[in-house]
Amino acid sequence: MIDKLSIIPHSQMDISQRTIGSLVAEDFRRASVFKRHGIDFCCAGGRTLETACKKRGVSVNDVLVEFELAEKGRKGEAIRADKLDVGVLADYIVNHHHNYVRESVPGLREMTEKVARVHGAGNPDLVSISVQFREIALELEQHMAKEEGILFPYVKELEKHEQSGRSLTPPMFGTVRNPIRMMEQEHESAGSIMRGIRKLTNDYTPPEHACNTYRAAYTLLEEFEDDLHQHIHLENNILFPKATELEERLLTEHQACSL
Repeated sequence: MIDKLSIIPHSQMDISQRTIGSLVAEDFRRASVFKRHGIDFCCAGGRTLETACKKRGVSVNDVLVEFELAEKGRKGEAIRADKLDVGVLADYIVNHHHNYVRESVPGLREMTEKVARVHGAGNPDLVSISVQFREIALELEQHMAKEEGILFPYVKELEKHEQSGRSLTPPMFGTVRNPIRMMEQEHESAGSIMRGIRKLTNDYTPPEHACNTYRAAYTLLEEFEDDLHQHIHLENNILFPKATELEERLLTEHQACSL
């Protein structure tokens, strides 16, 4: 039998007041624990562990034990995204998550439409799933274009200014907080759509009579949601705060030099 208290690295009081976003940033393997308990660590990553657990009726101590087991149960160290420079992290998001969306959307859209067409008469929810997936696919396409065309290039420019020591001129959109605010709102919209799809699919559980395409669609939708959670987490809880802090520091230095 596991001695729960003996394997907790920090005091429960200390860690319970940390945000769930920061805990996942420290080790993404903890995301599986939050997922298991239905705790949103991406769009709602600013809540403390204590608050999130209380809302879901989960013991903080039990969650800490599961953290330890998740970390011991997998070989290799988790990627410390919170240690990456903003430019490297932005590229990582594009290469791993934006590209994943672009590669998976066509097949998933075709699959959900086929399932809705073949089985929709007996289960109208399948039609709703197909419609909602088309909606999130379009939203993400536009969202990623804005990040890659406006926000991420500016974030990389911030890093170049820091490295070169050049003074920073405020951008035409005023401050990085403005596009970040818009991206966060779009993240919330995407998360809401996927929560709706999860509900319609009964947590991605196909009925016993489901054909192979039906089952594959549910499996891939869950994989899509998992990737979206990690995608949003990296931006909301790591990249955006880092970019905001970097811009504030550079602008403060610029103002000091102007005096």
